[in-house]
Amino acid sequence: MTLADLIRRFRTLAGDKTAPFFWKDEDIIDWLNDAQAQACVRARLLLEDADPAMCRIAIEADRHTYPLHAKMYELALLSFKAVGESRGTEIKVVSRGWLEEQFPGWRDEQRATGYAIQGETSIRLVSTPAKAGVLTIEAYRLPREAMALPSDKPEIHEASHVQLIDWALHKAFSIPDSEAFDPQRSGLAEDAFTAYFGLLPDVDMRRITREDTPQTNKVHI
Repeated sequence: MTLADLIRRFRTLAGDKTAPFFWKDEDIIDWLNDAQAQACVRARLLLEDADPAMCRIAIEADRHTYPLHAKMYELALLSFKAVGESRGTEIKVVSRGWLEEQFPGWRDEQRATGYAIQGETSIRLVSTPAKAGVLTIEAYRLPREAMALPSDKPEIHEASHVQLIDWALHKAFSIPDSEAFDPQRSGLAEDAFTAYFGLLPDVDMRRITREDTPQTNKVHI
């Protein structure tokens, strides 16, 4: 479906087909873009493993922290290949707490790079690479671009396009002090969106999910 199709379907379902409209096109477009972003996070719909701008980071020797692409929110797989090596090494995403427990003094130790800490917008390699190389990333991401033109389409699969309208309906009917305010319709639309795409994980749940802590015995060094 195009953005124009989605807006038309929204107005049909909302009973807003005749001017003057309750809702402006720009507001509906914002809600539909929010819906697609929400859907991507809730259901992990877009896995990026091909775009070099997102999936490749040039690593410098003796530097441990690098910015992640702004559209990436959850790392799925990491691999570091140092210059001169024939194959890469898988990097495990862990928490600072796990590192403190397993490797006290990990910030200053010189050992093979095997772990990473994901921040909100950056990634830190542990231990700090001694050699330059390339970090290869597979990660779940948000849509590349917001929809704006009538011919634009959601980036998620077409089978899920129409469900985006539920979020737009939820937002439209939830505006207080408006003539169209209807908390019951808003709640039903939100429930339908959640039933299809799942619950939105909070910040703590996203952190726990990405820190897939390796199941190993404590190492004393």
